[in-house]
Parts: sequence; C-alpha cells; structure tokens
Amino acid sequence: MMGDGFLSQEEIDALLRGESPAAEERSAAKEVSLSEMEQDALGEVGNISMGSAATTLSILLSRRVSITTPKVSISSANQIRGEYPLPYLVIEVGYTHGLHGTNLLAIKQQDALIIADLMMGGDGTNPPTELNELYMSAVSEAMNQMMGSTSTSMSTIFKKKIDIAPPIVNLYDFSAENPIGSVAAGDEPIVRVSFRMEVENLIDSEIMQILTFDVAKELVGNLMESMTAATAPTPSAPSTQPVTPAAPAVATPPPMVASAPSIPVAPPPAVPNVPVQPVQFAPLQPQAGQAMPDGNFGLIMDVPMQVTVELGRTKKLIRDILELAPGSVIELDKLAGEPVDIFVNTKLIARGEVVVIDENFGVRVTEIVSPVDRLRTLQ
Repeated sequence: MMGDGFLSQEEIDALLRGESPAAEERSAAKEVSLSEMEQDALGEVGNISMGSAATTLSILLSRRVSITTPKVSISSANQIRGEYPLPYLVIEVGYTHGLHGTNLLAIKQQDALIIADLMMGGDGTNPPTELNELYMSAVSEAMNQMMGSTSTSMSTIFKKKIDIAPPIVNLYDFSAENPIGSVAAGDEPIVRVSFRMEVENLIDSEIMQILTFDVAKELVGNLMESMTAATAPTPSAPSTQPVTPAAPAVATPPPMVASAPSIPVAPPPAVPNVPVQPVQFAPLQPQAGQAMPDGNFGLIMDVPMQVTVELGRTKKLIRDILELAPGSVIELDKLAGEPVDIFVNTKLIARGEVVVIDENFGVRVTEIVSPVDRLRTLQ
C-alpha cells in the first residue's frame, strides 16, 4: 500500500512488470485455491486410498467398515478447531519415497477407544474411558496398517513406488492446542478431505485427512501423469534393418515383362466313395502277476524331511497373549491320552502316543493316515 503518498519498492517493482498491487493480491489468492478438476482428482485419490484402508480396518476388527465419498475443501487449523472442539487422535504420516511432505489423518478419540476395545477382544459397546499406553499401542498398530495399505494403493494409482515413514500417533485437543501436528497452524490455508466412516452399529463419525497445498498439488500432478501415461499411444520400436538411401529419380522406360505361355492344368481326379470307420484299439490292461515299476526312488532317498509332532492347538485373544507370564498354563484342544499328530513337511501322515526313551521324548506310531485323508491334506 502507498504510505504518505509514496510507493514502496515492491509496488514500484510490480508497476515496472506491468502489474498492480491488486493483481499481486489476486495472484497470491489464486495460488492457494483448487480448481474443480483438482478437487475431483483429490477426491478420487482419497476415495481409492481410504477404501483400501477401510478394508484393512475391517479385517483387523472383524467388523464391516464403510467409508463414504470424500468432500474436499480449503480450511485452516483455526477453522478446524472452531468446528471440532473435541480431542482427536492424529496420525502423522511422512513420505520417504515417491512423494514429498506430510499428511495427517484425524479420528475422534471416542472412535479410537472403540477401535482399541475391538482390537483387545471386546465387543466395542463398553470401550475404555481413556487411551492408556496399551490401548494407544493397539490403535497405533491399526493406523499403521491402514496407512501402509493407503501407500500401496497410491503406488498402484500413480504407477510408482510410494513409501512412508512409521506413522506418529498423538492425541490433540482441538479446542486448546495449536498447531495440529507439523502441518496445520493458525490461519495458514490447508486442504481438508472429509470422510464419513461407519463400523456396523458402533461408529458413525467423520474422519479427516489434512494436507498442505504442496502435497495436494503433488498428488494431483501424479494422478494426471499416470492418466496421461495410460492413454498415450505406445511408440513402435525402431526398425533395426539398414535403410538404403534413395537413388536420384531418373526417367527410365518401363521394363519389358515376358509372359509365360499358358499351360493347361488337368482337374484333380475324382475320389471314389470309400467307407470310413473310426479305428478301434484293444483295451490296455495289466497282465496278472505283473508288478508296476517303482521308478528311481533311490534318487530322492537322501532328501531331508522335516518331521513335527503336534501335541495340540488353541486360539487366544491378543489380550490373553499379552497377559502370559512364566508359569502360565495354556489349555490345548487335545484330551489327556489322545493320540498326537505327526506331520512331515506340514502334511499329516500319522498319529501316535508320546513315550519316554531314556531322557528324551519319543512318539510310538499307532496309526498311518489313509491315502484318501493324505490327499485331502495335500489339497
């Protein structure tokens, strides 16, 4: 602006370039805006990547997880704090290969508590009241796998390798803390991609992906490049045959071509009507008393095989496994005295009973698995 009737050096430089201060302000505002096409591109990237993350979360929770179509908007940290004055769990993901910068994924603390309860073996209806160290570790593992599947999806979309650093998970109170992670601070413009996430009848909430404009522009550019490369025609391979330079054009008379005399061709002889019938062979049956050859089994007699005896199996929740300590007793699915299973290279071949030989355990084979059962295990 002009002060005391004088122009500043920046205004003088703008006038020399043929611009006005108002034009500079419009140019600066244009730099932090997204066209409709760019918003659609970001929505498409978010839709595919977060759809993959929802599939991963569904597998971890053994619950149906659905995420709606994203909404892309321009916002700021202060605006987010005013709209969502709640504690949020923020996952900060930094790109190490293929992309530059960082993006944030924000999920409500209450939703994170339900996810933690489901991962620890609960039903999600009575989640804990606070995220202690154990529940934070469970949620961090879920978010880590979700972000890993997201980077894999983007690698497929952009047709290049995308790697991320281990996500950093922190709990932020949006009503009191500023900035949000290392991305959003104050009134600095950012890109917010909002999704609605549903986990059966337990969670019906909104999650947010927060990006800087540099990361958003880079995502759009990578998507456009991959689409252009997919639609571009494939150039044909250059010919490796030598090319003879063309001789100068000289007017020459057309060559004289001698026509060969025509020779009459006799028609093919008529084929007589001969009865045709399919050939028949006598059935091949092994003669009585004739043994089938065993083949060269001696060639594989020295191949080592892994023999494993399985006493029993059981299934435990993560909560039960974390509570194991020296002296804990694990109950198996086998009864006392029941035969144990004998595996060769993970294939069940026999059953037996446990015996003691000197000071070592052994197994006395009591049953050989039938060939039919062995074929079923091979399948």
